[in-house]
Amino acid sequence: MSWRSSGATGSGRRGVVIATPPITHAELAEEAMAAGRHVLVEKPFTTTLGEAQRLADAAREAGVVALVGHEFRFAPERVTFRQAVHDGLVGMPRIASFVGHLPLVAPLDMKAPPWWFDPARGGGWLGASVSHLVDAIRCWLGEFDSVSAALPMVSDRDPGTHAEDTAAARFRLRSGCEGILQQSAGVWGERIEIIRVAGPFGTLTLDGDTVTLANQEGTEQLEPIGPPSPVDVAPSDDPRHQFTHIELGPATVQAGILRDLARGAGPGYDAVPPATFADGLACMKVLDAIRRSAAQGGAVTATG
Repeated sequence: MSWRSSGATGSGRRGVVIATPPITHAELAEEAMAAGRHVLVEKPFTTTLGEAQRLADAAREAGVVALVGHEFRFAPERVTFRQAVHDGLVGMPRIASFVGHLPLVAPLDMKAPPWWFDPARGGGWLGASVSHLVDAIRCWLGEFDSVSAALPMVSDRDPGTHAEDTAAARFRLRSGCEGILQQSAGVWGERIEIIRVAGPFGTLTLDGDTVTLANQEGTEQLEPIGPPSPVDVAPSDDPRHQFTHIELGPATVQAGILRDLARGAGPGYDAVPPATFADGLACMKVLDAIRRSAAQGGAVTATG
């Protein structure tokens, strides 16, 4: 469903945010849309590709605003990075790297809802975090063509009874860009999060919240062009809120866009489109391909 021309109208309609365990997303979203409600579904969108297709079809038929919670589309540094790619600052992207390590689940006594490590209920780092990067890759660089992946366990948990804490993949996009993705929540040590896209004219690097452009003229830091955060939250030592200062600003922008679209108006911020159920379906096709590749070995197509 296009976020600009979905035919959805907001008059007299209320919205529902579904932030429940992933296994419940499809049923609750279908119920909400059948009642004529606008919907924002938290990631991972669904637990299966079939559910994702069903929700995308239902949203189109219901004519409601239907978004997926990929709020990091609106993080200023990611808006800056995306715009630099789309402005052609590196030329046609040839290679891309997405590497992130953090010790979130490295401790075995890490407190989390039981479903986090239950693959039958949608648990695992692939849906919890890698889905955000799959969405970013699609939003910045285009659609996936194929993936070759593994879903290892880095922490000392039993991979036979626990969902993965790591995803590693080599991917090819339809544009021909070759990429690697390695994301783990089970790595002891300092957190790292580095994204790099290189082309014939230069290299863009996103390290934390800093975007740099390197080319034959040297290296420069790019000024953020994303929406200013509507909230100011300091980092917290409380493990329950260790990501709040990163997530709350972009999530607030996303909520404002949902509100504007539900009212039948254009979004107040429109430099980056929100993730729709159609995007959720496309993302699930890639996650499904990663799982298939990890299970059977070798490269698989990522187009569903």
